Amino acid sequence: MRSSFFRYCRDIASGLGTAQRERLAALTCIEERELENIFALLLLGSFVGLPAPPTFLSVELLPFMEKELRVLHQRAEDAPDTLAEMMGILGVEG
Repeated sequence: MRSSFFRYCRDIASGLGTAQRERLAALTCIEERELENIFALLLLGSFVGLPAPPTFLSVELLPFMEKELRVLHQRAEDAPDTLAEMMGILGVEG
């Protein structure tokens, strides 16, 4: 009886510890994603009018932006050409 009570308490404590670790891991992933966004904004902020870091620093850090640059390139390829569609609808040929 006594042993089963301690086992029950130990299982509850173990479950709480596991849940806490999973929650912290999820929060760490979110924080990592936000830090990557801030890093990208720092390096590529000049495209949206933010003050840019010195050029040599941006060039040094660009290799760490490979994933973001691939996503940017893919989105640019996948984006529809709205102006061309509008001109096609209006019948304007260039």
